[in-house]
Amino acid sequence: MTATRGNASTPRKVLTFAGLGLILLYCLAPFYWMAVSAFRRPSDQFELTALPAPFSLDNLTAVFSPAVGFGRSLLNSLVVAGVTTILTLVIGVSAAYALARLNFRFKNAVAALIIATSMFPGISLLVPLLALFTDIGWINTYQSMIVPSLSFALPLAVWNLTAFFRQMPEELEQAAMIDGCTRGQAFRKVILPLAAPGIFTTAIITFIAAWNEFIIALSMVNDSTMQTATVAISRFTGAYGFDQPFGTQMAAGVIVTVPLVVVVLLFQRRIIAGLTAGGVK
Repeated sequence: MTATRGNASTPRKVLTFAGLGLILLYCLAPFYWMAVSAFRRPSDQFELTALPAPFSLDNLTAVFSPAVGFGRSLLNSLVVAGVTTILTLVIGVSAAYALARLNFRFKNAVAALIIATSMFPGISLLVPLLALFTDIGWINTYQSMIVPSLSFALPLAVWNLTAFFRQMPEELEQAAMIDGCTRGQAFRKVILPLAAPGIFTTAIITFIAAWNEFIIALSMVNDSTMQTATVAISRFTGAYGFDQPFGTQMAAGVIVTVPLVVVVLLFQRRIIAGLTAGGVK
């Protein structure tokens, strides 16, 4: 009987691993081809070989040439994504803790309203935001990219952190207050350290979303010194005046993507722990 069950489970395992392999191939194939194209010579961009031959750094060199200004674009992306992440955590942690722990009228309505704001497609808000930012003089500024990104990131952050705080026992704060802490001190000294996995996960997700944001940065900024990396990639004209920009775009894509991949691989356990902790009682 045991042998029969073991034999029956073998095809199931094979199908499972085959499915995982197909999904992995589907996800990694575009990035692999981007990396291969980044290390081809500009004149070899339309080659179909699996590896670049010969290996060339011309595209990477062209990306960081002073005329392209890609280094400044990377700095702009870092500023926008970093500030968006910090503000999202400061506001999101406070709002999520209030929703999870405090009892007040219309609490469920407030939570539903926060989630409802994330249902609006970003493209539908561009015209009113563009008109508003033009009137107040925010075009070609960091805040014109940070504030919309913050409004899109906050609902998900509040939702994730609320679920995380709710699964933490209230006895933790009660014990801290018995020992002489105020509710604020109990939150800072007890709850926040224990909520670090959820906060860290939210920070990573928010940073990646803000780093990859394109449509807002494209619409709110027309100054080349203020554009983010994603916008700069879309506006590449090529390493030279007569070539196609595919090689430099692929090289810039690798530069933008690799740090995110490294961060996710290094902290994948914390990310998974933070995502699953809110669903466990």
